Amino acid sequence: MPTPFFPTTRFTAALAPGGLPLLGHAPALLHRPHEFVARLPAHGDLVRLRLGPLRAYVVCHPELVHRMLADDHTFDKGGPLLAKAREVVGNGLATCPAAVHRRQRRMLQPAFHRERLPGHAALMAEEIAGATARWHDGDVIDVPAAMHRLSTAVTARCLFAAHERAGSPPVHRSMDVVTHGLARRLLLPLPDADRLPTPGNRRLRRARQDLRETTRRLIADHRATGTDRHDLLSTLLAATDEDGLGLSDAEIHEQVLSFLLAGVETTAATLSWAWTLLAANPAVRGRLHAELDTVLDGRPARHGDLPALPLTARIVSETLRLYPPPWILSRTATTDAELGGHRVPAGTTLLFSPYLLHRRADLFPRPHRFDPDRWLTTASPAPGTYTPFGLGARRCIGDDFGTTEAVLAIATIAARWTITPAPGRPVRPRRGSSLAPRPFTARLTRRIR
Repeated sequence: MPTPFFPTTRFTAALAPGGLPLLGHAPALLHRPHEFVARLPAHGDLVRLRLGPLRAYVVCHPELVHRMLADDHTFDKGGPLLAKAREVVGNGLATCPAAVHRRQRRMLQPAFHRERLPGHAALMAEEIAGATARWHDGDVIDVPAAMHRLSTAVTARCLFAAHERAGSPPVHRSMDVVTHGLARRLLLPLPDADRLPTPGNRRLRRARQDLRETTRRLIADHRATGTDRHDLLSTLLAATDEDGLGLSDAEIHEQVLSFLLAGVETTAATLSWAWTLLAANPAVRGRLHAELDTVLDGRPARHGDLPALPLTARIVSETLRLYPPPWILSRTATTDAELGGHRVPAGTTLLFSPYLLHRRADLFPRPHRFDPDRWLTTASPAPGTYTPFGLGARRCIGDDFGTTEAVLAIATIAARWTITPAPGRPVRPRRGSSLAPRPFTARLTRRIR
């Protein structure tokens, strides 16, 4: 049993109040999901939900979250949310079961070694500078759409460094369709919803086929030349397991799709929320501008600048605390188990929410306040309290990649531009498994130093 990090001696379990006949808590979870989940710790450490015929527990206490995520064989990735995600993205690293995860992770880890990060960061910096060079003073942009395009270009460039067409509009459009198709699928209560002959499903199938064809062409190009282009695709093609076996083309495609979805959606959401938080906190924004003027003097940020941008990094950490992109995740008990002194039968769905944990007042004082300086004294939070990238063996393999991209993007953009959301309409999260904001517009103002 892991050493406890909190003084709790007895973990409580309870049924969430307010369930309706037949539907249970599903209407509340669908109508105001974030508010509903954030209230659950008041009722217990393990809170049982009824979602139609499904019985699930929400794990509300950080120590129990840590125990669950540290034991990925007893509590494997699973549940209805993940099953629906697999319908769209296949069995890549983010969605595969524990039985194959270790093999995949060992094969893919070299792609994200720290020594490769400066090379990835150089490509990131080029794409960020190129995208923002097309902006003009006074432009009004759809911020989530612009950040999605930027993150798609960056992720595709790092996947396919030598192939400009990888970041071309067709790939961007395909990624848009797949991202929104996945969000819709996760909200549908029907099994095998991808088989329905709807226009949305037809668009989703075409988009996945287009991405598969792009991957096939690029794999063929790589294999024809045999050249290591120092991108993620080169690493995937060179990867072998303990038996010397490599990934099949189908497995590579699933990993590429997983990287694109994880790299694009999470970073785009984080950047979009950061601009709203900075606009609402002009004192923090002023300090950010001072840091960037001192370090960058108007030029794009590079990997070597990262140690000199501590406030920018704390802004990213605080944005991820308030708006963790994967805001609710699931595990499934693979056998009869015990969690916090409570029996968990095999097959039970367990949900946990970084959003819930990050907004507990006992873990983060004044949890709704945007305060990057809290990370000056909370640099190493107790396990289970801060989980934007997960924990344990299933921790996001691209966490350093994603945070580096976010810091470089905020630094490069904020050094030259002020992004001011349109007044009068608060920015709210959209529904879905990813905590991305709904579309909103903002005006670009070129900074004069």
